[in-house]
Amino acid sequence: MATKSRSSLVDTLRVRDAKDVEQVVRAAIASEQPLEIIGHGSKRLIGQPMATNALLDLSALNAVTSYEPNELIITVQAGAPLADVLSLIDSKNQQFAFEPINTARLMGTPNLGTIGGMIGAGLAGPRRIRAGGARDHLLGAHAVSGFGDSFKAGGRVVKNVTGYDLCKLLAGSWGTLAVMTEVTLKVMPRPESERTLVLRGLDDVAANRAMTAALGSPFDVSGAAHVPKSAFQAAVNGLGDHGSPREAVTLLRLEGITASATHRAAALARLLAPFGTAEIVEDAASAVIWSSVRDVQAFAAEGALGAWPVWRIVCPPASGGALGERLARDTGGDVTYDWGGGLVWAALPPKPDAQAALVRQRVNAVGGHAMLVRAPEEVRRSVDVFHPQPSGLAALGERVRHGFDPKNILNRGRMTRETPL
Repeated sequence: MATKSRSSLVDTLRVRDAKDVEQVVRAAIASEQPLEIIGHGSKRLIGQPMATNALLDLSALNAVTSYEPNELIITVQAGAPLADVLSLIDSKNQQFAFEPINTARLMGTPNLGTIGGMIGAGLAGPRRIRAGGARDHLLGAHAVSGFGDSFKAGGRVVKNVTGYDLCKLLAGSWGTLAVMTEVTLKVMPRPESERTLVLRGLDDVAANRAMTAALGSPFDVSGAAHVPKSAFQAAVNGLGDHGSPREAVTLLRLEGITASATHRAAALARLLAPFGTAEIVEDAASAVIWSSVRDVQAFAAEGALGAWPVWRIVCPPASGGALGERLARDTGGDVTYDWGGGLVWAALPPKPDAQAALVRQRVNAVGGHAMLVRAPEEVRRSVDVFHPQPSGLAALGERVRHGFDPKNILNRGRMTRETPL
């Protein structure tokens, strides 16, 4: 049975298992009371503000149900702390290959992200260009729909063909389709060694060309990022004494067995010689750099730009450099690049609309989409946090959501701004 507590005007419903979740959802349907779904609440500041006074708390669903390192799979309940799961698989020299982002520094929240939040947000780090996103590593899930019924999607093997591949829908749905209670994920061996090539002083467009050349090479690049001069010091402090600070840096990562990583790094440095002489950073120092890039440390909440709204822009990689350069110039903001230019993080000076009209105009022009990841609540109430979709795609998405949650009980309004009548 779910337990209930009350703080101020908010009812917190703490569940122990999937049966409790079913009961809570069915009660919410009967009373037409929308539910906000949380683990430890580390991502509550992302998305449109929701109007509800009932929290469905999954933090007690925190067990690792099964871990089979030899089979490269782990099954874990949705409320399990991500840091604990990462520590467990790291002890077996394994990892989540898609490098899930830790949003704590960016959002200024405690480091309490959960496995369910990781899948619901679907935010992948630098290795996404090679390994794919969170949805590509989600093998199976148990969840409770907006009908109050438990269902299972996928399975516990990589080559699974059972039923519809609903896992792909749950990843990145921000809890608007179903309440995940347990997931099975693919893990991968951690590389023996890594090397990061550092090119200095390139402007955004030249860096975009260098990253494109590296990603088009046969050297299996697993990370390609560019941090302009203004954002350098906070973002890549892992470089330590490798050259002077406050320079723009272009970063290219190679991973694998030591001999292979060393050989490929030297060959890639020769290929990129027209862009400058590449320095090479190894192993632990390289890992620090990429964790900073992954977690957008340049725009950390406790940093100089901590009060600025932050946009996450996904666009064709070839357009990223020019897009980011223009945004920074026209707004006085700062940008960093990941995914070879396909992911642009932009911190822009505060305005009532977080400069949404300008951002969306520029992003639409290159066929991308922009999400307002960090902004005060009053700003998120006044703009679309998630990129508005074309009418046909929006209608399709609404039909899918209605098929899972016809009463719109689960995380109502998190992804779509409520417009006044």
